[in-house]
Amino acid sequence: MVLGVLRAELFFHESSSLKEKRQYLRSIKDKVRSSLNVSVAEVDHQDLWQRSSLAFVCVAGDRPIAENTLDRVKKLLERHYPELLLEVKTEFIKL
Repeated sequence: MVLGVLRAELFFHESSSLKEKRQYLRSIKDKVRSSLNVSVAEVDHQDLWQRSSLAFVCVAGDRPIAENTLDRVKKLLERHYPELLLEVKTEFIKL
């Protein structure tokens, strides 16, 4: 069993409040959840109104399946939110 984690660092150029940032995040999380079977949570910068760090997590039977799933998450983010992405990191843990 493999646990895959994709961490995306985001910068919201046009956000002017925490409420506005949360609306952006809700939209991103809903879009990813509706099309891919992953869990997602904001894991850093909760108190900043223009910055966020989201973690997308999947569990799979083997690494290629986890890699494929997280690659699809990355492509979705790059396609729909390229202006927000600062950095994307992926790691895998064999359980």
